[in-house]
Amino acid sequence: MKIEQKATVVSMSVATMLVIVKMTIGVMSGSVAVLASAIDSLLDLCVSAFNFFALGHSQKEPDEKFNYGRSKLEPLAAVIEGTIIAISALFVLYEAVQKIIHASPTQHLEESIAIMIFSIVVTGGLVFFLNYIAKKTNNMVIRADALHYKTDLFSNGAVLLALGLISMTGIEIIDPILGIVIAVYMFYSAIPIIKEGVLMLLDISMSQEEVEKIKDLLDHEKDITAYHFLNTRCAGSHVYISVHLVFNVTVTLYDAHVVGDKIELKFKKLFPEYKVHTMMHLDPYDDSQINEDEEQY
Repeated sequence: MKIEQKATVVSMSVATMLVIVKMTIGVMSGSVAVLASAIDSLLDLCVSAFNFFALGHSQKEPDEKFNYGRSKLEPLAAVIEGTIIAISALFVLYEAVQKIIHASPTQHLEESIAIMIFSIVVTGGLVFFLNYIAKKTNNMVIRADALHYKTDLFSNGAVLLALGLISMTGIEIIDPILGIVIAVYMFYSAIPIIKEGVLMLLDISMSQEEVEKIKDLLDHEKDITAYHFLNTRCAGSHVYISVHLVFNVTVTLYDAHVVGDKIELKFKKLFPEYKVHTMMHLDPYDDSQINEDEEQY
């Protein structure tokens, strides 16, 4: 089992524990904020389970059915995770509005406060762990999971603050109002997760800064005379680079192939945080203008 999958197992274990304790206290206390946090943890569990499945299959080698592998499962998982966060935010918003309309007192405040403190400590440790794995692997799914639990950390802090204020002031409306604030925060935190995943599914190119690094490497490559048709795309932790390399007409195919292998290795060293896939076309002369003319017809 790869380290990314182990990270999702840890996430599932933590989420399961938090669902049980939060749901129990949420039902007993009648707090919308605590109940919303419990539902969010339940969704966390579902998302982490799906991430475990996605990571397990995205790492599979290419086969006859999927010639280029299944790396796009990573951005797909991120889109699904972001969508679930957004839907859960809408549910929390609905529950908060319902409590404002049909006011009901919050009970078992001391138990609720203790559970939220426990939740913050556990979630904080999980966020630290997931951020460490995300930086080590540059895996999009783990990064999305870390961001997801980070929003939980903030929302748990907000719930704790609300319960503390209700305990001191007795003003019950604090609970649903804060529930609305949490819902809005959750919804907007989901947008960048969904956006990044969708862009990768649409084969977004590498960042301009990364492309410039590739160009600089090729510009300083003495064994080629020029290059053209440089294209890149991202798919989770995988990146794909295709380029036409132009050689002197006197260079043999064998020597050109050796140079291409060296450049491919340099690309991998240039982006150690990615799994780099390179496709090179070896040209004995610059045919870029010829190809461009053909595309016009």
